[in-house]
Amino acid sequence: LYSNIDGNNNTASGFQALYSNTSGSFNTASGFAALYSNTDGNNNTASGSYALFNNISGDGNTASGVEALYNNTTGGSNTASGFKALYFNETGDNNIALGNQALYSNTTGNQNTALGSTALFSNIGGTDNTASGYQALYSNTSGNSNSAYGVTALYSNTTGQNNTASGYQSLYSNIDGNNNTASGFQA
Repeated sequence: LYSNIDGNNNTASGFQALYSNTSGSFNTASGFAALYSNTDGNNNTASGSYALFNNISGDGNTASGVEALYNNTTGGSNTASGFKALYFNETGDNNIALGNQALYSNTTGNQNTALGSTALFSNIGGTDNTASGYQALYSNTSGNSNSAYGVTALYSNTTGQNNTASGYQSLYSNIDGNNNTASGFQA
C-alpha cells in the first residue's frame, strides 16, 4: 500500500503487495507483489506471488496461486485458482479457472469455466465455454458455447461452436465442426 492516497479497507501482506494502489478499496493482497499495479480496482483478492500483478481497475476478481490472473488489467468478476490460471486474461469478465494453467491464454473471452489442469488452455476470445477435465477443450481459441467433460474431450476444437462432448477423448479431433454431440469413450 505504498502509494495509497484515499483507498479504504485494504489489506496488504507481502513485499510490494498493493504497491501502486491509490484509491482502490476493499482489496486484499497476500504475497510478493500481489495486486502490485492496482490503482483503483475494488473488491479484489489476490493470494500468491504476482497474483493479479497487472490489475489496474478490474473489480471483483479472486486470484489464488502464483501468477494467477497475472495480466488482468480491467477484467472483472473472474476467479482463478492454480499456478498461472487465467494468466493472460486482460479484459475478460466472469471467467472461472481452477487448475494449473487453466484458461491460460484467455485475453478477452467471457463467461468461460475451466476445471482441470490446462483446460481451455489456448482459449483467447471464445465465450460461454465449459471444460471439465485435464486438457478438455485444450486447443479452443475462439469457439463459443462448447461443453467438454472428460480428459481431452474436444481437445482439437479451435473455432467449432455449440458442441457437447462427454467422455474420455470424445470429439477429440473436431476442429471447426458445429452443433455436434458425443457421449462415451472416444466417441
